Amino acid sequence: MSFYSRGKTIMPQTIAFIGLGNMGLPMAKNLLGAGYRVFGFDLSAGALAAFSEASGKPFTDVGDAVREADVVITMLPSGAIVKGVYEGDDGVFANAKKGALLIDSSTIDVDTARAVATAAAEKGFEMVDAPVSGGVGGAAAGTLAFMVGGTAEAFERATPVLEPMAGKIVHCGQSGNGQAAKVCNNMLLAISMIGVSEAFNLGRALGLDDQVFFDVASNASGQCWSLTSYCPVPGPVATSPANNDYKPGFATALMLKDLRLAMQAVQSSGANTPMGEKAAEIYTAMDNAGHGGVDFSGVLKHLAGKL
Repeated sequence: MSFYSRGKTIMPQTIAFIGLGNMGLPMAKNLLGAGYRVFGFDLSAGALAAFSEASGKPFTDVGDAVREADVVITMLPSGAIVKGVYEGDDGVFANAKKGALLIDSSTIDVDTARAVATAAAEKGFEMVDAPVSGGVGGAAAGTLAFMVGGTAEAFERATPVLEPMAGKIVHCGQSGNGQAAKVCNNMLLAISMIGVSEAFNLGRALGLDDQVFFDVASNASGQCWSLTSYCPVPGPVATSPANNDYKPGFATALMLKDLRLAMQAVQSSGANTPMGEKAAEIYTAMDNAGHGGVDFSGVLKHLAGKL
């Protein structure tokens, strides 16, 4: 059994994990593998069955799942659902025990993250927002990058809980800053992937071989992660989805969700992000054309009119 220290108190942890979907289930399995007692809730009977097979204890009620937990982790699809799970009559605030640490690893809008954290503090809970990067593969491998917003004390408590699921854990500052870092990073990723795709499409139009351009750009000022780790053309990077018919590591629909969250943050903050807005337009068009399930690097084909 794993332990955490809080001042001079050392005690075993029971973790409640709410949301056992494509990301949540492998994350919960890594916590089980680290020796934690993990209670789980999901609306899907299949997810609960898979969790039970991994030696987790399934519940069909959020209140029952969190009642004995030292830590509650949520991995949910939207801000509205996060708010409901925490603030509802059968939710976390009404049923979690005094002193429980709350960790929301959902990717949601910054304003909702901060509002829920404020409500948690008013009810006497420490809470962090801790969205992740790394996809389903990173969740299974325990190599996710966690971007954490909250007080230094809450971050210190959260760190040993996150470690079995993580390759990197970064404290980003106040509540909501984890979500802020996530949307800024993914807006940048969307913009850079479009730029890399446009460069390859132009190179092809000018008769430049893909591998030759890759060899030049990957060693020149155009170098970036979208080129060297997730190249949108087949060949240069063997592990990129381009070599697997653009089957998603990170689907276009998920990229579009993050871009929409970024645009909400733009509206509430007044920031000027014309490239981010254009990226959102491009991925919206790709999704509207029926390609939301294609990897986001498939934007190369969309821009070329071949998808």
